[in-house]
Amino acid sequence: MEAYLEKSLEEWKEDISEVLAQINHEYEEVARELKVYTYKYGITKQVIQSTVNEEIIENIREMYHKPFEEKYTDLKEYIRDLDEKRKVFQMFVNKIDEVKRKESPRTSLADDFK
Repeated sequence: MEAYLEKSLEEWKEDISEVLAQINHEYEEVARELKVYTYKYGITKQVIQSTVNEEIIENIREMYHKPFEEKYTDLKEYIRDLDEKRKVFQMFVNKIDEVKRKESPRTSLADDFK
């Protein structure tokens, strides 16, 4: 592979890898927050199911359950989007590596007999 081409691909891969690292970092943060809201949403749901008093149930729904459910749903959607971005940018890295591998200099039979 020509040096200029290899250098260009490597620089592009570094740029893509930086974006991928940022996406991975954000994904981990969102995953942690999603875990928190998974518990909050699940706990409030269980408490509501175990409560008989309709007034208390409605208060719990308004104060906790609905906001937790909304945040949980938003985070699930956001993490799906981040996961898709991760896959796409990882594909860039894989394709660049694949091209570099295919284009790397191969030794010829003549080189083997020198």
